[in-house]
Amino acid sequence: MFAGQDRGQTREVFFRAWRAHREGRPLQGVEKLIVQVVLRHPEYHSLFEQAESARERDYFPESGETNPFLHLGMHIAIEEQLSLDQPRGLRDYYRKILERHPDEHEAQHRMMECLGEMLWRAGREATAPQETVYLECLQRLAEGPAKS
Repeated sequence: MFAGQDRGQTREVFFRAWRAHREGRPLQGVEKLIVQVVLRHPEYHSLFEQAESARERDYFPESGETNPFLHLGMHIAIEEQLSLDQPRGLRDYYRKILERHPDEHEAQHRMMECLGEMLWRAGREATAPQETVYLECLQRLAEGPAKS
């Protein structure tokens, strides 16, 4: 979605989409998806209202911080994957996950763990992300017990 963009450029796409939404302007292309995802995360709305201070901020997981841009970007990636059924079979796993965890947002959060695992392994092993890692994790999630 944001290939070839640096952090500032990527974040600016988020800020521009949110501004257009707040001002009632028509949303273009990926802006529609960005706004849909941001609307499901009211905890980040104030961040988008304060674009200047958020634009260059770093987030440190070791300090317990979640990077909101990464989090929202993973939601967007999953939405795009679902729309294309890529990797192939992802939609079927998503339907099965929804049977166990009927809240769509929660189901996507669970899928994010699998997406994150695939990306983490690729980084650790200095290889391209392996779809099989992702799909195997989704299969375990789809077939495993529902968590409350």
